[in-house]
Amino acid sequence: MSPPDAPPRILIVDDEPAISDALVYALQREGLASDCVGLGRDALATLRANGHALVILDVGLPDLSGFDVCRELRRASDVPVLFLTARADEIDRIVGLELGADDYVAKPFSPREVAARVRAILRRARVVVAAAPTATPTPTPTPTPAVRPVFAVDADGARIAYRGVWLELTRYEYRLLATLIDAAGRILSRPQLMDRVWRDAEESMERTVDAHVKTLRAKLRAVDDSDPIETHRGLGYSLRRDLA
Repeated sequence: MSPPDAPPRILIVDDEPAISDALVYALQREGLASDCVGLGRDALATLRANGHALVILDVGLPDLSGFDVCRELRRASDVPVLFLTARADEIDRIVGLELGADDYVAKPFSPREVAARVRAILRRARVVVAAAPTATPTPTPTPTPAVRPVFAVDADGARIAYRGVWLELTRYEYRLLATLIDAAGRILSRPQLMDRVWRDAEESMERTVDAHVKTLRAKLRAVDDSDPIETHRGLGYSLRRDLA
């Protein structure tokens, strides 16, 4: 059991490490602690052994359905459950049949939105959540935790993760973001980006760069509100050096 003054612990049940890592980060920013498991059976065993304040439960688990996990859980516990699902229409019906979920979020989602919903559920359940911690100097040295890169580029799979969440990118969005990451801190003009990203396109215009930057920004903001792409009027675009 957690000490009385410890932050509420959230159990994340998802078999995709990138999603779990992003949720851990978002929950930590909200002053919440978390544990992660990737299987439904492990989730049930963990919940029996530990006192968690809430469960974030993926519907599509490799062993048991998230619905089955929730049904089994409800036989002995009323711990709040927030579903993660790619099937919003189905989860509506399930929740309507009083399966026992308190809320649901459809993928793809913003980890910050999930964290906000978790806090709202905990408030309704009268679980005390301390304010999110602020950075303060520590009197004694402590080990430096490993820091995950803001961007992770999988060149073989032609995909990019932002803050632990894999982005749904088109071919040219992937090329554009990968080019900016590779040249982080350097300003690339529209002609330079056209040459590197749209090199095999039969016809392209420089405004194509602006349009793709706009869609990229929207997808990045869905993960985090900050904007890593900087606009340099009359010059071009760059990726913030500190985020590469």
